[in-house]
Amino acid sequence: MSGFSLFDLNPEQEQAVRTTEGPLLILAGAGTGKTRVITMRVAFLISQGVDPSHILAVTFTNKAADEMRERLAKMIEPSQAKKVTMSTFHALCVRILRQDIEKLGWKKNFSIYDEGDQMGLIKKIITRTAAKDEKLDPNVAKNLISKAKNNGWREVSPGDEKTLAGAVFARYQAELKTLNAVDFDDLLLLAVKVLSEHADVRDRWHRRFRYLMVDEFQDTNRLQLELVSMLAKPAEGTGGRPNVAVVGDDDQSIYGWRGAEVSNILEFEAHFPDPVVVKLEQNYRSTNAILNTANFLIKNNPRRRPKKLWSSAGDGDKVRIVGMSDDRQEAEFIANEIAQRSVTESAPHEEFAILFRMNAQSRLLETNLRQLNIPYRIIGGKSFFDRREVKDLLAYANCLVNTDDDVSLLRIINTPARGISSNTVEKATDFSAKQKCSVFDVLTNEAFRGTLTKRTVESLDRFVEMLDRFETKLNTPLSDHAAVLREMMKETGYLDELKRTCKTPQEALSRETNLMDLLKSFEDYQGRSSEGLRGFLDEMSLRQEREEDDDDARGTGVTLITLHAAKGLEYPHVYLIGLEEGLLPHDRSKLEGTVDEERRLLYVGITRARRTLALSWCRHRIRYGSPMPCTPSSFIKELPPEWIIHRDATQILQAPVSEAAAKSKFGALRAAVERAAG
Repeated sequence: MSGFSLFDLNPEQEQAVRTTEGPLLILAGAGTGKTRVITMRVAFLISQGVDPSHILAVTFTNKAADEMRERLAKMIEPSQAKKVTMSTFHALCVRILRQDIEKLGWKKNFSIYDEGDQMGLIKKIITRTAAKDEKLDPNVAKNLISKAKNNGWREVSPGDEKTLAGAVFARYQAELKTLNAVDFDDLLLLAVKVLSEHADVRDRWHRRFRYLMVDEFQDTNRLQLELVSMLAKPAEGTGGRPNVAVVGDDDQSIYGWRGAEVSNILEFEAHFPDPVVVKLEQNYRSTNAILNTANFLIKNNPRRRPKKLWSSAGDGDKVRIVGMSDDRQEAEFIANEIAQRSVTESAPHEEFAILFRMNAQSRLLETNLRQLNIPYRIIGGKSFFDRREVKDLLAYANCLVNTDDDVSLLRIINTPARGISSNTVEKATDFSAKQKCSVFDVLTNEAFRGTLTKRTVESLDRFVEMLDRFETKLNTPLSDHAAVLREMMKETGYLDELKRTCKTPQEALSRETNLMDLLKSFEDYQGRSSEGLRGFLDEMSLRQEREEDDDDARGTGVTLITLHAAKGLEYPHVYLIGLEEGLLPHDRSKLEGTVDEERRLLYVGITRARRTLALSWCRHRIRYGSPMPCTPSSFIKELPPEWIIHRDATQILQAPVSEAAAKSKFGALRAAVERAAG
C-alpha cells in the first residue's frame, strides 16, 4: 500500500479517516480536501480488514465517482479497489431495481426515460387528456410531476385527479408502467418503495453494504435521505449502530430549487443519533483575503453550522469590488483586463474564469472576448446525448432490449424512411392507448392490420421481422452485442440516410464521428463489464444525469460558467459579475424566502478563486433593449472592509499609465512575442 499514508493528513482529516464505527458527520468546508478524506477513509477501512465489497460510497456525479475510484486505485491494490461500490445515487437505484423491480410490477428489462422521452410522452398525454378550453404547458407538467415524485408521492389523491395536472400525472404513471419504463425520479422513488415494502430486499442490501459513505450530503433530498437510512440502519432487534459517514457543507447548499434539503445536514443527529462530528476548516485552495471575505458573508445566514475557513498560504491580494457604468463596460473591462494580464503576468487563458448568475449574462462577454481573439469555453453547451444521431442509435438499442419502449420505437419506426407514414404511426398509437398495450404489440395485431393497405402491412412486417431477428441475435449465448448493433445499423442504411440529410460535409463527418464514438464506447464497455447492451444503456442514461461530467473536455481558454455549475471547481483568477440587487440576490428569492440560499450561492462563487478575485456590479444593465438602473447587491455591505478594496471601472480606464507600468507591459509583451517566434 505504497500510496496510502495518514502522515500527511491534518489532525481533523485524520480523525475523520480513523472514525470507522457508528454515524459520522464530516463538515467539509470549501477546498478542505474532502475527496481525499473519503478515499483515504475507504483505504483505511480495507487496511483494518473490512471486505471492500461491503463498502458503498455514493455521490452525485459520475465525475466525482470516477475521481474517487482513480484515487483509491493508487492507494491500495487495484483488484481490491474494484470491489468497492462507488456510484451515483441513481446508478445505485438502478442496481437495486434491476434485481427487485419485479416485486413492484415492472419487468427487469425496463427502459430509463431521459428528459426528451419524458417530454414526448407528456405532450402526447396532454393532447389526449385536455378539453378544448384547457391548456397545460408540458414543461410545467414535467416539473410538477418531478416535484411530486421527489416529495415521495407515488400517485395523486382522488381529488387531484379531477384537475388536468392531476389527470396527466396519473395517466403518465400508468403509461410508463405499460411501456415498462421509468424516469429518473422513479429510480429513487421505486428503490425506496421496494426497500420499504420488502424486508427481505432491505436485509439483503444491508448485509451487502456494511459501511456507507455519502458525499455532498447537503444536496440530498428527502428520498435520498430515506434511501441512505434504510440501507444504513441495521435490522430491528440487532442492537447495532449504522456505520454511515456523510460529508458535506451546509454553507454550499445551493440546489433547493431542485429538491435538495439543507435540513438533512443541519438535523443529521435527528436521523442518526450520537454521531461523531468533525469539522474540516483548513483550506488548501485560496488565500486568506478570499477566505475571510467568504467567512464574513456566510455568517449572516442564521441557520448554519458554524465554521471558519483558514489557510496557511498567506493573505494574498485584497478582493476587488469594481463598479461599472453598465454591462457593456463590465464585459469590455473584464475582457481587456484578461488580455492585459495574460501578457503582463504570463497567465494562460485557462487560469481565468468569469462567473455569473444567469446564462444570458454571457452574451456580451463572448462578444468582447472574440473581438480580442481570446479563446473561451462555455460550461454547459449542448450535450452529446442531445444530438439527433446519438438519440437515434440509443433508440434502436433500447428497442432490442425492450420492444415495449414506445418512445424509442416511435423514434426509429420510419428512421430511415421505410414506408411507414406518420398517419399509420398515429393510428397505431391511438390503437395502443385504447387497448392499453405497447405500440409494438399493435403492429402484429390483426384487427389493427386490417385497417391498413397491403403495402403498409408489408412495411410493418419487414420492420417487426428485423427487430425480432436482431433481438434473437442479441440473446444468443456468447453473442457480441456491439457487433450485433453495428450490423443492425448497417442493414438499416441509417448512416447513409443520415449523411444525405446533412447540409455540409463537415456536419456529415461530425455526425458519423459521434456514432462511431458511441459504438466504440459500447465496445470499451464490453471489455470491462458482462452486463451487455442493457448495462451499457443504463450507463448511458445515467451519464446524462448531470451535464457537468462532460464539461471539462469542451475546449480551452477563459471559462464562462454559471455560479451553480461552478460548484466543485476552482480557478486561479475569478471574475464574479452582476452583484446587483434583483440579480444576486435574485428578485424571486425575496418572494420565496430563499435569500439565504442566494447568499450561499455567492459564497460558493467566492470560494472558487485561488489567488485573485474581482466582484463587479453595474449602475445600469440593458434589459429588453433599454438601460435599467441598478443598485449594488445588499451582500456587498456584508463583506469585511479590511479584506476588500473598492474600485471604479471608468476611473481605472481613464487613469494615465505610469512610465514604469508602461515599460513593464511593453517588456512583457515583447517577451511574449519573442517566445511565440522562437
